[in-house]
Amino acid sequence: QVQLVESGGGLVQPGGSLRLSCAASGLTLRIYAVTWYRQAPGKQRELVATITSGGRTTYADFVEGRFTISRDNDQNTVYLQMNSLKPEDTAVYYCNGRWGPLDYWGQGTQVTVSS
Repeated sequence: QVQLVESGGGLVQPGGSLRLSCAASGLTLRIYAVTWYRQAPGKQRELVATITSGGRTTYADFVEGRFTISRDNDQNTVYLQMNSLKPEDTAVYYCNGRWGPLDYWGQGTQVTVSS
């Protein structure tokens, strides 16, 4: 059974950091392009960051150098390191793995940035 499982979310104060993980089972994540998305209450889901199978990374403009996406192929996991978090980063964060026609989503992890 193919699964992507996000973890690492939680409550953090403004300016704090979190590292999200997207752990895969039932598939070899290193061949997939993996994207982190987020969805805030009442808003559409938006792309945060992508890492290709070759390790190339791209980020949404709002990231402004605060987040880093990376992958550990031995652990079959992709990470999103988030620093200098702002209240507007509050959202459910989802990971998506895509390879050709194959497209998998995790269930999401809640990130809340609040004092």
